[in-house]
Amino acid sequence: MYRVWNFLTNYSLLLIFGAITALIWANIDPHSYHALVHLELWKDAPIGSLHDGHRTLTLHYLINDVLMAFFFAIAAKEVWEAIVLKNGSLRGKKAATPLFATAGGMMGPIAVYLGLAFFIWPDTYTDVQNGWAIPTATDIAFSYLVGRLVFGAGHPAVRFLLLLAIADDAAGLIILAIFYPSGDLAPEWLLLSLGAAVTVFVLANWLPRYLDRGNQDRPTSTWMRTKVSFWPYLIAGCASWYGFQEAGIHPALGLLPIVPTIPHADRAFGIFSEAEQYLTDLLNHIEHALKHPVEIILFFFGLLNAGVEFSSISEPTWLVLGGLLIGKPIGIMIFGIIGAHVLRLGLPQGMRTIDLLVIGCVAAIGFTVSLFVASVAFPGGPVQDAAKMGALFSFAAAIISVIAGKACRVTKQEL
Repeated sequence: MYRVWNFLTNYSLLLIFGAITALIWANIDPHSYHALVHLELWKDAPIGSLHDGHRTLTLHYLINDVLMAFFFAIAAKEVWEAIVLKNGSLRGKKAATPLFATAGGMMGPIAVYLGLAFFIWPDTYTDVQNGWAIPTATDIAFSYLVGRLVFGAGHPAVRFLLLLAIADDAAGLIILAIFYPSGDLAPEWLLLSLGAAVTVFVLANWLPRYLDRGNQDRPTSTWMRTKVSFWPYLIAGCASWYGFQEAGIHPALGLLPIVPTIPHADRAFGIFSEAEQYLTDLLNHIEHALKHPVEIILFFFGLLNAGVEFSSISEPTWLVLGGLLIGKPIGIMIFGIIGAHVLRLGLPQGMRTIDLLVIGCVAAIGFTVSLFVASVAFPGGPVQDAAKMGALFSFAAAIISVIAGKACRVTKQEL
């Protein structure tokens, strides 16, 4: 449980505290709360248009568009390791059925969200249709914790859930990049991000290893690791972030091209593996160094994004909740059955077909990424606020998961 509690303490508890503070503040004194959200930190900033086409740096932009890039970089690091490293959780046949279930866990919420909007609230369909991706998210940390509570730490369904959540994160990053541009698209600027990634990989990663070939002491690589450290990657990250911003792609994703260029471990131990705390490769070192800054960033993310007045609860709230609480379990169940039984990819030994339904209920906790997508899917106003409330209410999935586990007679298996 070391990595679970470490992850929750570092990346989730302060986020929850910020979100609860925002909810209370926005409902007691909404004027002062929104004054904080839109606080201007720097007028006439020299880095292009920032907020609403103006060269003004606001607190909200600083957190959501600049500093949240570090949070998404950490998420991308876990996805990257799961895909490319030896024993990576998203490699091989073991990941096939969870990947099918992930597809259902995204298509199900989209179908329910858009279906409810079209057939039940057709008058508001045009206003809410752009929020279709909000209920596709799965909060890895909270879902994993609830999964262990329902199934027990030793149940194969817990690893299945973790694979699904990691794949869901990867798909979510792609959706954000493609379907939610932050401005007019200018894809030629992505050449700056690509150039920064290629340059830093060649000069700071590949070249030192090439110069050290045949020398077990690896003097050049050691010098780069101890003396130069992360600085080349930070500089390249700034260039990549700017390229994303000017390209019209959400700049919070700007560090993603740089993550694969950083020297990493030889094999994966898993997102919640205790062994990861002892790894000394530069990628894990950077993740450990970002631990406390990201804690603070997520606190402010919750504070600046979860401040929704309860009076704003309306159709988008129920659409997001319906997508998560209905679409996720049904989608994961149907596609999991297709993968496991129709395509004969199978389920992990000791896992039953009905467990897919319970996993779907657990995966319905959207929270962090759902909040973020809501903030970019809609402009500030009642529709965005209502959608955010749906993301916050998705914690109801934890209670539903416990009930579903009891109803489906899940037998807890501890390590």
